[in-house]
Amino acid sequence: MDTVAKIFPCTQSQELAQQIAQHFGVPLGNVIFSRYSDGEFQPSFEESVRGTRVFIIGSTHPSSENLMEMLLMLDAAKRASARHITAVMPYFGWARQDRKDKPRVPIGAKLIANLLEAAGATRIITMDLHADQIQGFFERPVDHLFASTIFVPHLQSLNLSNLCIASPDMGGSKRAYAYSKFLESDVVICYKQRAKANVISHMELIGDVKGKNVVLVDDMVDTAGTLTKAAELMIDRGALSVRAICTHAILSGNAYERIENSKLEELIVTDTIPQKKQSSKIKVLNCAPLFANTMKSVHQNKSIHANFIN
Repeated sequence: MDTVAKIFPCTQSQELAQQIAQHFGVPLGNVIFSRYSDGEFQPSFEESVRGTRVFIIGSTHPSSENLMEMLLMLDAAKRASARHITAVMPYFGWARQDRKDKPRVPIGAKLIANLLEAAGATRIITMDLHADQIQGFFERPVDHLFASTIFVPHLQSLNLSNLCIASPDMGGSKRAYAYSKFLESDVVICYKQRAKANVISHMELIGDVKGKNVVLVDDMVDTAGTLTKAAELMIDRGALSVRAICTHAILSGNAYERIENSKLEELIVTDTIPQKKQSSKIKVLNCAPLFANTMKSVHQNKSIHANFIN
């Protein structure tokens, strides 16, 4: 007897989950949330999941309620006797806490991995983790997708001359080189020093951007301070234009205003995180087909290798 696949959304990723379900070819599962007056909530599957393969879709960007929703949904599926329970997390939150960078701090990403497994996840599907080694925090299979599968064809369609790929920091150099390999372009790197989290004290450019169309590549954009400062530096150094591609558009604080007033030509992101508002400089690419194809391959026990560009 074949295992049936069912897809359920967390509230923060309702629209993306609906699109994934359409590409997958099944209706979105019925789940409701009961809420108490103090803010506590309880999810309830309104259909049987016994013996099925359950995909629960939800990004875990702030607030922490988004993570709690995912954990409660996983626990509900486990206690309802689902055979396979996959946490589909387009954006894996808390991933910046992947190590102890000073004494007496947590390794938040490892804690989240433990929580997901304890709640009942038997598999994780996510995209562009902030640090690749987070896959090793899990004792369950992790399918780590790359947004380059979406971004590279889009960049090729722009037909930019004198293309140059840039990393906004030293840590993203591997990602920048991966893009440059497919696009056959030069690479430059920004070196930055932070006064504290989200605050840059100094930035320098390693490489030449004069007369080039630059594309900054990063896994996430939060306050947009790094991207806008890097764009200004590159225009000052003679770049013809500067674009940025970032998988996860967190865009907190004054990020939208910074982008609108920056020297960025445009910011290209995916819809792993729903946007709070529209911006003339922000273009959103849909990641639903990539996740649906991967989920279908997982369900059919087929290789997902064809879904990778990196």
